[in-house]
Amino acid sequence: MKSNLRKNIYLALMVSLSLAISLLESMIPLPFAIPGAKLGLSNIVILTTIYFYDFKSSLAVGILKSFLLMLVTGSVSSFLYSLIGAILSTIGMYISIKYLNKFLSLVGVSEIGAFLHNLGQIIVASFMLNNIKIFYYLPILVIIGIFTGFFVGISSNMIISRLKKINLEL
Repeated sequence: MKSNLRKNIYLALMVSLSLAISLLESMIPLPFAIPGAKLGLSNIVILTTIYFYDFKSSLAVGILKSFLLMLVTGSVSSFLYSLIGAILSTIGMYISIKYLNKFLSLVGVSEIGAFLHNLGQIIVASFMLNNIKIFYYLPILVIIGIFTGFFVGISSNMIISRLKKINLEL
């Protein structure tokens, strides 16, 4: 019972942290105006959750973050992009950590998550706009995602190493 309560508290903190990071990230002006492009810093929290917990917990963190972000910002259309991107990237990162961890670092896992998040956004846009030609935009998002995925992977690696070093019981 006590360990389950501890886990739920940590997961609630992960949701809160990813929401706060997403809100801060939305206030950071990017040096280029590309729709759908963002830093994806909340994926640091998702990747850390995947590393320390199970698939269901990490997926719950991603879904709750997307839902709460919609409630806080009032942007319903962004919710669909965020939700599908979070689901696809969490699935991809979890599978990568579980089955490809001998071949990929956390940077590689993050790159897979960034690609799948961008793919999810394009799929949602294709349905919302009823236009498959929006997939021509995917390479632009992927190029940006290479840089953001690298940063998220490096940051996640540093955070996970530090949490392991201080022996925090997550």
